[in-house]
Amino acid sequence: MYNELYMAWLREVDEDSLGGLPRDFYVKIADYLKRIREENRLPDKKSVKVSLLDHEANNVALMLEELLWARYKKLLKKISQNQTLPSELLTVEEAKMCESFAAFAGAYQKFTKDLLQGQISQSGSQALRQTETKAEVEVSHKRVTLRFIKNIPAIMGADMKSYGPFLVEDVASVPAENATILVKQGLAVLVEVS
Repeated sequence: MYNELYMAWLREVDEDSLGGLPRDFYVKIADYLKRIREENRLPDKKSVKVSLLDHEANNVALMLEELLWARYKKLLKKISQNQTLPSELLTVEEAKMCESFAAFAGAYQKFTKDLLQGQISQSGSQALRQTETKAEVEVSHKRVTLRFIKNIPAIMGADMKSYGPFLVEDVASVPAENATILVKQGLAVLVEVS
């Protein structure tokens, strides 16, 4: 997986065009990072293996951050220029996020065009309101408070933000989608907040 990430990272930072990623790329990367961090919990913190795993995890995190930022900028540019996004180049997560943003960008561009002609069309402002409402629903992930009963490495939330790492007895608020998975895996329990 390291080589696959490295090649994707290299392509994204070196080329102006958007590179293709397998639909499940981010799922595989998250699993890969999790395995590295779990393997790195050896009792002897001074061993060569622990040191190598630390370096690998740090390299993966740095490359992933740069890859995500490069792709974000390219996707944003394509959407803002009203270009069609090639769905075969996107992961499942990217396709879902781009869908709502592209609708917003299109509605806003129509609104701008109409306004510059001295009119506010009902369809333009109505489409914009519908798009904003849809975007708000998709962007506002419900958050749940958890108490962790096992140590876990940092995770990528459903809102594409990083959470953790968490230690036993840590309490944190995470997106509901992630909370469901963490509770099912026996890593955390729900905390009732009043």
